[in-house]
Amino acid sequence: MSETILGVVYIVDTDESVRQGLTRLVESAGLEAKPCDSIEAFLRQTPATHVACALLGISSRHVRAPAIWSRLCAIAGELPVIALSARDDPETRRTARELGAQAFFRKPVDAAALLDSIDWVMQAGARGKAD
Repeated sequence: MSETILGVVYIVDTDESVRQGLTRLVESAGLEAKPCDSIEAFLRQTPATHVACALLGISSRHVRAPAIWSRLCAIAGELPVIALSARDDPETRRTARELGAQAFFRKPVDAAALLDSIDWVMQAGARGKAD
């Protein structure tokens, strides 16, 4: 993994044990974790204006709710999203792509691969903000 850019990682998942595990992983990499127990809780926050990304646990049915979908797409345009799901099927992958997720991981997630992906999207986001 290249030199990590310090930043904020929003961890959005309804499963408390997943949030706790991902929070520990993210913090062990020297990043600030902001766990959210629902997409709605995440949407109520003001996303960081500095280097940040979101780990978004997706359930196709919930994410596709009209009141949520357009707001998530707007945030994904500003904040890199890495999608996580227990399901790895065409519908879930399509949802992740349409949302603009820059990576998709099936749970349980390989820690090293996830940290590499976080580093990659944060560096890309930082380069984009510098332009």
